[in-house]
Amino acid sequence: MPIRSTTPLSGLFRRSPFKPIQEHMRIVFSCICLVPPLFDAVYAKDTAQTEEVARQIAELESEADQIKATFRLNMPTSLLLPVDRKDLLGLISDQDRIADTAETISQIVTYRDMDVPEALKAKLDELLEGTMEIISEAKNMIEQLDELLEVGFGGRENDKVSAMIAGVRRSEHNIDTILHKARRALFAIEGQLDPVSVMFWYNILELIGNISDQAENMADRLLLFLSK
Repeated sequence: MPIRSTTPLSGLFRRSPFKPIQEHMRIVFSCICLVPPLFDAVYAKDTAQTEEVARQIAELESEADQIKATFRLNMPTSLLLPVDRKDLLGLISDQDRIADTAETISQIVTYRDMDVPEALKAKLDELLEGTMEIISEAKNMIEQLDELLEVGFGGRENDKVSAMIAGVRRSEHNIDTILHKARRALFAIEGQLDPVSVMFWYNILELIGNISDQAENMADRLLLFLSK
């Protein structure tokens, strides 16, 4: 189920500058959770369902954009935190790109009738499964920010988040491997497909791979937090 924001952002700021980032990540996570059902609809050639899931993704992406914009407008110019303002703005931007990518994927499969080659389907499913795994890890990582703040970005909580960061990096490497195999599978059947479909499928694979790259960017930024 999509996660909806029910708390005014100003109230979140009073509690912690990390609360809006966590709220934003929950919306982003909900957005990515709709990507596998989107492809289920594509597999079934259910145009109405594909359009409905794409509409839900667009709605969540818009909600994430609103949270990001409000965060930028309401964030104090100086913070009594061991984290720079620009780094927090960078983190929420990293998260937002993930939702943007999900929306771009949904637009492609909505605008064009995409037949899924049987030779590609297994690798595509594996890629989607890996994507859900890394986004779940990234969300869990963001959920730890409050605990990090409470202990001054040190101690056992620091070690816990560092381990999560390492996990995201491992997952990104695994997805790179799956993506390489998916591209090879597509390359092997290029001659059986029309050139435009080949181009679109390479683009879709690249976009799905970008989601894991963006999650790794989040992990790298959190590592920067811990090193300061």
